[in-house]
Amino acid sequence: MNEAETLVKKITEGIQEKKGKNIVIADLTAIDDTICNYFVICQGNSPSQVTAIVDSVKEYVHKEIDDKPTGIDGLRNAEWVAMDYSDVLVHVFLPETRNFYNLEHLWADAKLTQIPDLD
Repeated sequence: MNEAETLVKKITEGIQEKKGKNIVIADLTAIDDTICNYFVICQGNSPSQVTAIVDSVKEYVHKEIDDKPTGIDGLRNAEWVAMDYSDVLVHVFLPETRNFYNLEHLWADAKLTQIPDLD
């Protein structure tokens, strides 16, 4: 498992810790000229859950592999928060915002992996 794959795994664990749902990992490594190698997309049911997921991802990644996001955007209204880990971009959405932007469809040529919800 390379560094980016390990990062994706820890990000996923951080999302699951706060009951983030519909986790999709988009592997962009086979696509030329992308801004990163992976997208991790998920959703929370409320702005407070979205914020909790973001905090959990930050904690997990920092504790497990001592990495920090270079930027976090969208926390003010917490409808769509993007976390930039250089090789991996994390998108935490409210369900209606996620449906509207439909990132999975935009990156349809990426290899998409659906992570089952932990219920």
